[in-house]
Amino acid sequence: MATHAKIDAAFPVISLNTLSGETLTLGQPPQGQWQMLVMYRGLHCPICKKYLGQVNDMKADFDKMNVQIVAVSTDPEEKAKKFADEVGLGFDVAYGLSTDQARELGLYISTPLDSAETDNPFAEPGLFFIRPDGGLHFAEIASAPFCRPDLEMIKKGIEIIQDKNYPPRGIG
Repeated sequence: MATHAKIDAAFPVISLNTLSGETLTLGQPPQGQWQMLVMYRGLHCPICKKYLGQVNDMKADFDKMNVQIVAVSTDPEEKAKKFADEVGLGFDVAYGLSTDQARELGLYISTPLDSAETDNPFAEPGLFFIRPDGGLHFAEIASAPFCRPDLEMIKKGIEIIQDKNYPPRGIG
């Protein structure tokens, strides 16, 4: 039986390379920061480009809340770089998530509809919000590209979590 990331538990530790040349560990935010992982389908997805563009537009707001944003996909480096360049992303982009690692997180995996879409199975979208201690505070997992959480609502939720010490939900 497949495992998946659990709310209020340590996030599965997965290390990936980033476009900046560093190795980044998912679930281990920099000291004192929160980490928001935005899982995207890959270069082939125009909806992902729009969504990550919106995240990028809100980066200053997330910075003020001490949130490290990381975009993550199963794409190889060259596709991730092209994606980041096309969208103009100003935050970390991690690449090369394996489909086994994606399954470990609870993400849905899709097979390309045709070679024009892409050439390998890929993970569908997800968003994970991780506390400074490495615990998963909330998650949203989608089975299609058009099922994404509203970013203004996510931002407001993060403010409530941080200002009111709002606990993780859905654990019982």
